[in-house]
Amino acid sequence: MTSETEQGARTERDAEAVSRFVERFASDMTEAGMQRMASRVFAALLADDDGSMTSAELALALQISPAAVSGAINYLTQVSMVGREREPGSRRDRYRLHDELWYTTFANRDRVLTRWENTLKEGARTLGEHTPAGARLAETASFFEFVQAELAGMMDRWREHRKTLDLLAADESRGSDHQGA
Repeated sequence: MTSETEQGARTERDAEAVSRFVERFASDMTEAGMQRMASRVFAALLADDDGSMTSAELALALQISPAAVSGAINYLTQVSMVGREREPGSRRDRYRLHDELWYTTFANRDRVLTRWENTLKEGARTLGEHTPAGARLAETASFFEFVQAELAGMMDRWREHRKTLDLLAADESRGSDHQGA
């Protein structure tokens, strides 16, 4: 599934340095609140040229059990950071990063923020908007409403900015037939 050029690039890399990067980025993500094993699996996929690996490849690369891979993949698919696809002619699944991963991840967060905002507004009405707790909930709901409005504009600006970047090589290596959208 990988080209000879990709294989050559992989063999030229310092495997230990790649492993250090994966663990460091996974640590950063864990500190930000992501599950530790999901962070490691995600970082390994991010460091893979085509952004996809099988469970066996992930287990080998990270020196973890297939059960640990499974749990991490379940989490990552649930939060829409990774997709599952079947290898043609095989019973094996490949786990792949979504195209425009960060865009998709932040767009999905928008739905979460909407749900939180609605619940907080209802809570503020229930507690009384002029009580200290109700005012705190109303302010939090307003914050999420503001963040969503800013996020939508930022995502539009990102799409325009992305078009100006030299990402063609990255898009082609992933087998993508689109550029920037």
